[in-house]
Amino acid sequence: MDLYFSCSLTGGRQDQPVYAAMVAHLQALGHEVLTAHLAAESVMAADGELSPEAVFDRDTAWLRGCDAVIAEVSTPSHGVGFEIAYALERGKPVLCLAREGVRVSKMLTGIRQPDFAVQTYGGAAEALVHLEAFLAR
Repeated sequence: MDLYFSCSLTGGRQDQPVYAAMVAHLQALGHEVLTAHLAAESVMAADGELSPEAVFDRDTAWLRGCDAVIAEVSTPSHGVGFEIAYALERGKPVLCLAREGVRVSKMLTGIRQPDFAVQTYGGAAEALVHLEAFLAR
């Protein structure tokens, strides 16, 4: 599957090791993660050279072309919220993952569309279990 992985960039990168574990696991399962670079420590430097318009055009093309979206939503992010809405409007399945104990926006937890889920996890291993269950559907 072609997957779009979404996570916070400018809102905070404290969960970057979990992002990296998720992306590595998805790739190990044989999936193409179109946004694998977002899990890297160096993403801010790599994407820093691109204009906002170039990022928007690239990312929305990836969203239109992907089979599903996986979003880590523990750190609030305008971009992640936009990407989730963009994907849902195009009928893409979306899984949102958040660390246990983190407050997630009611705009996400209130969504009742088919093929949409919000799951919490205690550690990276549990997040990976949620990923596999979502992709198995």
